[in-house]
Amino acid sequence: MAFTLPALPARRPRLAPARLLVALVTGLLAWTTLVLPSRAEVQLTDLTGRQVTLTAPAKRLLIDDGRFLVALALIQPDPVSVLAAWPRDINRLGKNTYDAYRAKFPAIETLAKVASSAGSLSVEQVVAARPDLAVFSLGSQPSEEERARIEAAGIPVVVIDFFTHPLTNTEPSLRLLGAATGASEKAEAFLAYRRAHLEAVTSKLANLSPAERPRVFLEPHAAMTADCCNSPGRGNVGEIIDLVGGANIGAAVIPRAFGKLNLEYVIAQDPQVYIATGGSHMEGTGGLLIGPEYTAERARETLARVIARPGFAGLAAVRDKRVYGLSHQMLNSALDLFAVEILAKWIHPERFGALDVDATVAEVNARFLAVPIEGPNWVALD
Repeated sequence: MAFTLPALPARRPRLAPARLLVALVTGLLAWTTLVLPSRAEVQLTDLTGRQVTLTAPAKRLLIDDGRFLVALALIQPDPVSVLAAWPRDINRLGKNTYDAYRAKFPAIETLAKVASSAGSLSVEQVVAARPDLAVFSLGSQPSEEERARIEAAGIPVVVIDFFTHPLTNTEPSLRLLGAATGASEKAEAFLAYRRAHLEAVTSKLANLSPAERPRVFLEPHAAMTADCCNSPGRGNVGEIIDLVGGANIGAAVIPRAFGKLNLEYVIAQDPQVYIATGGSHMEGTGGLLIGPEYTAERARETLARVIARPGFAGLAAVRDKRVYGLSHQMLNSALDLFAVEILAKWIHPERFGALDVDATVAEVNARFLAVPIEGPNWVALD
């Protein structure tokens, strides 16, 4: 009688030792990727061309200009949370704006204080704050010796700029802050928005002739002191005046971003558009008081006082009622598109009558800023 043996289960082929090792390593790497957080390096190139490598996004920045806080507010839901130290230069933000940041982010009161870009750098202060990245302004960056001492303490240094050449440097500066703090996507979103608004302005000025560029005198911190007159030169807001189709009267004689004009020169140039800047930091002076601390009526009253100074009554801008006031806090920050749009309206009202700058502010507040901008930040005298 025939019988059949039951079938035995098939034996799995045995892996060769080398293949077994590869399989184990592959599995371990896959498990590590799923379970352990990645620590991708962050590569930064600042405005001086220096390259800095961070092992991870920075969580403790040191900044030497309070307006960098506004840039961080465009890309971080809590911009104070990524700071270790700042200059506490509240005048550059405005009192009400600082109060708004403090109300929403009380930790701002506990940040270490360091020298501002307008003061003298203290390496000891920088090192004592223990930042994981020190961010300095282009016009007041550390010397080579100071940088070496800061870096010797294990603190990388980068340089950004919203002041000297805003139209050129705002984009790479905000992009660097985005990359440094792990917020590149938000930085790129705002920069695309800004770029579209700047192009909408420049597209209406493409065929402008030199004769169609009105002479513009923008007086920063107007009437802060008795001497006349502060003015942009070749840089800073002077670049914005040029972009929006004006002729900055300071550019011919001031080779730097800012400088001084004498009253005789201003009168001889006979500007067709006059713009004063001011803010709450002008309290106690004869200057323009403008910003969320004041009403539009109060701003106009103080603007009228500014142009009541000797020599101004005969200017074409005053005769033709083209006198304007601008909050200085709208300059030298990542929000330069507001200044671009309002100056375009003032300098070429016939081309930008439909431009709604208040709508731009409302959209930036809603889409980007952690702390909204409040006004009034610009007024016309008449």
